[in-house]
Amino acid sequence: MGEDMLDRLLEKIDLVRKVRLLSGATTWRTAGEPAIGLGEMVTSDGPAGVRGEAWDERHTSALLPSASAIGALWDEDLTGELGGLLASEAVRKGVDVVLAPTLNLHRTPLGGRHFECFSEDPVLTGRTGAALIRGIQAAGVAATAKHYVANDSETGRMHVDVRASERVLREVYLAPFEAAVEAGVWLVMAGYNGVNGTTMTASPLLAEPLKGDWGFDGVVVSDWGALRSTREPALAAIDLGMPGPQGPWGESLVRAVKDGHVPESGIDEKVRRLLRLAGRVGALGSDRGPRIPAFRPEETRTLLRRTVAAGSVLLSNHEVLPLAPSSLSKVAVIGVHADSPRVQGGGSAGVFPSYVVTPLEGIRARLDGLAQVVHVPGPGLGVPPAPLGTGWCRDPRSGQPGVLLRLLDEAGRELHAEHRLSGTQLEPPVGPSARTVEISALMRPPTTGEWTFAIAGFGRMSLTLGDRTVWDGEFPCTTDDPAIVHVNPPRHTVRATVDTTEPVLLTARRELVPGAGRATIVAAAPPEPEAGAALAEAVRAARDADAVIVVVGTTEHTETEGHDRSDLSLGGHQDALVRAVAAVNRRTIAVVNSGGPVELPWREEVGAVLLTWFPGQEAGSGLADVLFGDAEPGGRLPTTWAAALTDAPVTHAQPVGGRLTYDDGIHIGHRGWLLTGKEPAYWFGHGLGYTSWEYETVQAPDEAVEGSPFTVRVQVRNTGSRPGREVVQVYLARPESTIERPVRWFAGYAAVHAEPGASVTAVVEVPAHALRYWSEAEKAWITEPGTYQIMVGRSADDLVWRGVLPLRGPSDTGVGRTGG
Repeated sequence: MGEDMLDRLLEKIDLVRKVRLLSGATTWRTAGEPAIGLGEMVTSDGPAGVRGEAWDERHTSALLPSASAIGALWDEDLTGELGGLLASEAVRKGVDVVLAPTLNLHRTPLGGRHFECFSEDPVLTGRTGAALIRGIQAAGVAATAKHYVANDSETGRMHVDVRASERVLREVYLAPFEAAVEAGVWLVMAGYNGVNGTTMTASPLLAEPLKGDWGFDGVVVSDWGALRSTREPALAAIDLGMPGPQGPWGESLVRAVKDGHVPESGIDEKVRRLLRLAGRVGALGSDRGPRIPAFRPEETRTLLRRTVAAGSVLLSNHEVLPLAPSSLSKVAVIGVHADSPRVQGGGSAGVFPSYVVTPLEGIRARLDGLAQVVHVPGPGLGVPPAPLGTGWCRDPRSGQPGVLLRLLDEAGRELHAEHRLSGTQLEPPVGPSARTVEISALMRPPTTGEWTFAIAGFGRMSLTLGDRTVWDGEFPCTTDDPAIVHVNPPRHTVRATVDTTEPVLLTARRELVPGAGRATIVAAAPPEPEAGAALAEAVRAARDADAVIVVVGTTEHTETEGHDRSDLSLGGHQDALVRAVAAVNRRTIAVVNSGGPVELPWREEVGAVLLTWFPGQEAGSGLADVLFGDAEPGGRLPTTWAAALTDAPVTHAQPVGGRLTYDDGIHIGHRGWLLTGKEPAYWFGHGLGYTSWEYETVQAPDEAVEGSPFTVRVQVRNTGSRPGREVVQVYLARPESTIERPVRWFAGYAAVHAEPGASVTAVVEVPAHALRYWSEAEKAWITEPGTYQIMVGRSADDLVWRGVLPLRGPSDTGVGRTGG
């Protein structure tokens, strides 16, 4: 739709109706305007999947591997396919706007939301995000680059003021968003945080560089609840405040315009961008008709299974993997995570998959009829209990597996009742008369003893077990973080003795109070086994097996939106478990199920370490493909992993006096490790396959020309006995620079495949902007002529070739300016 048409549509609506379009019509929908043929646009969280408009476990979604796993792909084609799957899911759910990708960076390993971000590096993040955006939008569904900008940790995220220099912002934290704009992204989401004293929804960074220098012509939407005032955001370059319909705009903004505080031309520009977006997704003009999802269920399963293997990173391998099924008669699968894996991170991006293939199920299916598979969970994880499910709970009214959800009025009368499948009810259907949410289940305890129960929410809450009240208390809401209020309220636990295996009624109630949401969670767990006895059982199983697969990982209580981590330990007795089984069986494979870095103090004691991230619904199938050699582990680390937290360049995410200073500057991730000279456990870019490679020749240009890209060609030969994939990486350095530079920085990569004995050439395109830096004095990008170093290798530390790269400026002297 042309710009002239947008202007004509604007002329048809008055100020009040224009302003109404700038706030959501509901939590997930934008406002429509029938007078100009504008329909509502439906938004949905991403990037793990497309949930749709409701937190309802009965409405399932395809669950992708976590963003950190996608960052580990180093494969833009596969990432684009995953974008296409997200778009297909959006179409199936009636969604127009997917709130993904997340382009924030892994600045510190303590970041609680790392699972939702791609990597530590701005170049890799930018390339990965751009590929996902192209995949989503190719199907006419909008992608959203979030959270603009420097929203890289969770502590105090609603109000933290990040302090970073203009150069650091331009070169590091804004760079992935610039790549998203170059890829044509249709929305950018402004975060909750502030930068250099101004909250992002009113930040000048929305105008420059986003809409000015970069030429972004889409919509800037607030994060949900991030719009907190009327005038300042209206004068800034934010276009859409979500959710709605309540918010700081509406009538207040109409008055501000009429009183001359906000120009109506600014309102027109915001509405024009919304109309442009509506045209792109088919919500403007004639009826777009039905949309058909591009992926069938079997195609979805195949893609997700392939992605698990492609993103898994083989960190170490002492000739243990792959396992030959014909050589196995008994395999011990050990760990709680083997039968109950973490397949997604916690927070607003959560979805409800229709199924999950656990590691144990995947291994059993692959070895069916070939070998015996024994599972021993080992010690418990020592975490709060999991929400009620369908395992040993039934609706006390219908007898169906699950729970009974009821809404009660002030007198305790039932207003609504329905059967549900989970003790997690984030959006119970409350009406104006509802005062209490009740979740009850007829629980058939699998064992007696001291159980742990939990309830989550705010206000007055109680738990009763049979005729016993085991918990009763008042819990005021003291946060404005929507992820905590509406998605992950604090759980309050209590222990109570269960002395029967006969059915017993468990009832949880929470009072509904203004401003505290309605999310209610009820959970229960049987007694954990005694740790020493559980370890001994695992050791016995390991000793008797031909191979051991021990699955360890983080929990929803350590990696989740709204909270940063306090340490990098796996927690519980997991380190002791790995060490104990590895001590009795050298063919022990440790499978790490985490969204971000964890300490692996036993990494040299096991036969292999395989990182699977949060692998989504095909977790076990993809894992089995890798373990038994049906697929090669294709991933490379998108983030440097510390051996110990104390070694990491940035070891805190705590604001001081409301401020979080990015004093590491441009030295993020592997750049910081190189600056300090410390050795991590595993470097950025590291990852092994099932074959070996020889780097035969490197062809680099004799010189580079300022403002022009250049190409590096690397011929590699597969010297192993299996087909394989190699990721060839290029790094740059400028040791004699007159300005501060990283020791070296990542510039590009290319992946190649080859059969055994074959040679293949990786062609790495290095963009012109890889050589530039931002001059705060000149307010411009500068390319410094002189001699650079160019390096080729397998990771940020494993470099196999070095050369020099003279850079010729326009006149071969002085400093050249470029906009490249």
